[in-house]
Amino acid sequence: MNILALIPARMGSSRFPGKPMAKILGKPMIGHVYERVAQCDLLTKVVVATCDQEIADYIKSIGGQSVMTGNHHERASDRCAEALGYLEGQDGIQYDIVVMVQGDEPMTHPNMITEAITPMLNDPNILVVNLLGDIETIDEFEDRNCIKVVCDLQGNAICFSREPIPTRSKTEQIPMKKQICIIPFTRAFLLEYTALEPTPLEIVESVDMMRVLENGLKVKMVSTKYQVQSVDTADDLRKVEMLMSEACR
Repeated sequence: MNILALIPARMGSSRFPGKPMAKILGKPMIGHVYERVAQCDLLTKVVVATCDQEIADYIKSIGGQSVMTGNHHERASDRCAEALGYLEGQDGIQYDIVVMVQGDEPMTHPNMITEAITPMLNDPNILVVNLLGDIETIDEFEDRNCIKVVCDLQGNAICFSREPIPTRSKTEQIPMKKQICIIPFTRAFLLEYTALEPTPLEIVESVDMMRVLENGLKVKMVSTKYQVQSVDTADDLRKVEMLMSEACR
């Protein structure tokens, strides 16, 4: 199968402007993400989708590939759909699966991409997969930058929220889970997603996957054995640098 990994990244983050080029251990964060994703053997190609020339120039400088997209996208999934169209025309092939890996996941392990893709390879009825991680502290559970998720008994998402779900009152008795933004789509479904109108909860929560759920479709959640920390703020960047520095010792 032709499997394309797309890493959406832009400099204009409202919470942390310039985030993709912020340095971790001397290297821009987007470089860490690109190099880690590229280590996954299942992938046919890895490309950064950006609307910023600074990011594109950096990716070229490390021997990588980027594609320029419009600066109007509110959702990373929509940016990836635009990039897919450009790349298929350029490469003269049709990709079967498109894996979106957010550019603020510098601790991504290449095996996490395999974890996310494997269920889709085994079951052609799965349209989209998200990785599912553990929330280990109440502070993270309360953090609006952490996207919480609750699942049904078949491992499909019921709801995503920036608020603590399913409840604040029994956090010692229930598993607290979060979305990790390694998200494979079938090609057809990514294009279908883009054709759907933005939905009320998607807009309120600023979570792409709510557009899927609000249209009555399923998001398969797959637990990962890896612990990661995404970067939403400058404090997160410092935390990730410490964790990555410890891992190198």
